[in-house]
Amino acid sequence: MSEIVFSSWGREVVDNRNGGEADLASLKLKLPTEYLGNSKVNAFMGWDGVVLLDKDTDVVAMAAEYMKRVQEKHCCGKCTPGKKGTRVLQDTLARILQGHGEEKDLDTILSLSSLLEGCKCTLCMTSVIPVVDTVNHFRDDYMAYISGGRKPKFAGDYRDKVTAPCMDRCPAHIDIPAYIEEIKNYRFDESLATIRERMPIPAVCGRVCPHPCETACRRALIDEPVSIMVLKRVAADHEWKHHKLSPRVTKPATGKKVMVVGAGPAGLTCAYYLAQQGHKVKIIDMLSEPGGTVAVGIPDYRMPRTLLQREADNIAALGVEIEYGIKLGRDVSLKELKQQYDAVFLGTGAFKSKPMGVEGEDEGYEGFSTGGINYLRAVALNEGIVTPKRVIVVGGGNTAIDCVRVALREGAEESILVYRRTRNEMPAESYEVDDADEENVTFEFLVNPTRLITENNKITGVEVIKMALGEPDDSGRRRPQPVEGSEYVIPCDMVIPAIGQDPDLSYLDDSDYGIKQTRWSSIVTNGGTMMTDNAGVFAGGDCEYGAMTVVLAVGHGKRAASVMHRYLTDGEAILDDEEALEDVVNRLGVFNDDEKLPLLGGLHREHQPKIDGAERATNYDEIELAMPESQAVVEADRCLRCYRVAMVAIDK
Repeated sequence: MSEIVFSSWGREVVDNRNGGEADLASLKLKLPTEYLGNSKVNAFMGWDGVVLLDKDTDVVAMAAEYMKRVQEKHCCGKCTPGKKGTRVLQDTLARILQGHGEEKDLDTILSLSSLLEGCKCTLCMTSVIPVVDTVNHFRDDYMAYISGGRKPKFAGDYRDKVTAPCMDRCPAHIDIPAYIEEIKNYRFDESLATIRERMPIPAVCGRVCPHPCETACRRALIDEPVSIMVLKRVAADHEWKHHKLSPRVTKPATGKKVMVVGAGPAGLTCAYYLAQQGHKVKIIDMLSEPGGTVAVGIPDYRMPRTLLQREADNIAALGVEIEYGIKLGRDVSLKELKQQYDAVFLGTGAFKSKPMGVEGEDEGYEGFSTGGINYLRAVALNEGIVTPKRVIVVGGGNTAIDCVRVALREGAEESILVYRRTRNEMPAESYEVDDADEENVTFEFLVNPTRLITENNKITGVEVIKMALGEPDDSGRRRPQPVEGSEYVIPCDMVIPAIGQDPDLSYLDDSDYGIKQTRWSSIVTNGGTMMTDNAGVFAGGDCEYGAMTVVLAVGHGKRAASVMHRYLTDGEAILDDEEALEDVVNRLGVFNDDEKLPLLGGLHREHQPKIDGAERATNYDEIELAMPESQAVVEADRCLRCYRVAMVAIDK
């Protein structure tokens, strides 16, 4: 049990200094008690209060150190309240710590809270909150310093980090407020440089990212979230539209060789950041082009492959070699790669479709697709697949939506989506469902396939049973239950199951590589380092997590590259302070959807132009067009710059 000495987190005060049994679990505070596996966490101080886990923590010394770092490291100095207010706080706390303070200094600290409400952003505004909490609840400690009866007792070390709700929710942890601010100031090149610090494929993530960052945008608490994803695209499009080259600077060669398996988002990202560090990187991929699932699983009307190829070319320009048509387990073994390279990254994706579990799906009937991802790949690679007049797609995710929309573009007269829940429960992005609706896709909700109907070994229909929603399942969605005796047949010429994908890890079957797998056939990595139990072999993206999102794969690739660099140069696969603190604040959570903002709303979100109507389903032209840069500047101005500073006190 991780007992709490004191906590003011979330504006809820728990004081156990004179006894009590509250712990982190009871307060639902997901703070770790260890830092980097070898240091004890004594206290945490941040935007919403203070948490003490060690009764001997010198709160006054920690508050002084916290404000010193806020003022000297993180305050941008662009507004007078922030620049001067945090300096007064720093100087006042330093004077108290030195034994030269007066009791009236405590009133000064408390009064600065209202002054900092006028800051340009929330960094300085929220940084005063934990300091005020220490004055209100540890006044005797301050008075002991003021009376000259105490000397500072600093922690073994303090580690700090800047975050923001959107940055925290982004799996790649991009400095979102910074790149949006740069767009607001018409500095598009600088904006793109900021994005590339954490994400090397901005043209991709500016189009097909599910933008979890926007679910944590504080602007949505007063009107609508900032269009974070589209602004990323604006910065990326600015570069290629103006025929500019991406930066191609690398550090001196290290002599280390790395193999990256898979040219999808995780592999491309890993290769990019390793190449920047001076390592010699080679990528192999089983496909004939880069992008992995993005290339063959996301249609061109959402993600033009010409731009995906440009992103890969930018990475190759750093000296990364990419060889296509090479499949791990078929053309080369993991054992061979381990012998030839100093480290290996597995980014092999999730290309194996889940079975529907219905009668007849293994019989090889004409008109039955082996899976949505396989259908999309066959179309993308022009493998001669014929789409008949009436198609049924089974599933409710983004892949299922892509399948029904592609079927229309491939000549289907009727494209039908069958889903066992309602539209509200669909995991697909709501705007993708809207787009399918506009293109005249037919939806059959609350039905589930039970068997395939055939004639002369050819699909002629699907028998389905009606479903009713019961109690919520583990996902929080209401569990569908079959309605007895409600079966009926939907005629069709083709059935495409698109209910999910699993990684294909058959390349691990020939030998004991010491790489653990989950029961979902994904690779197990350790402690956030992305390294498997086989030293020097790392994994990330869909093969490590299961079929998820492009931005998660980018985050995995960036983390893996960082840890692999330390493994290659220092011999240890360990996290650095930035990554460890990323995990600390991510577990704690930064966004508070119950927060009441003292702001007026009404500045509604700007939207990029879009081709409307069913006629767009006749071709693969990109549907969502570029947002004009003048419009992007207006949208960027809606950002509230919701920075926060976190700091942990640890014993070394």
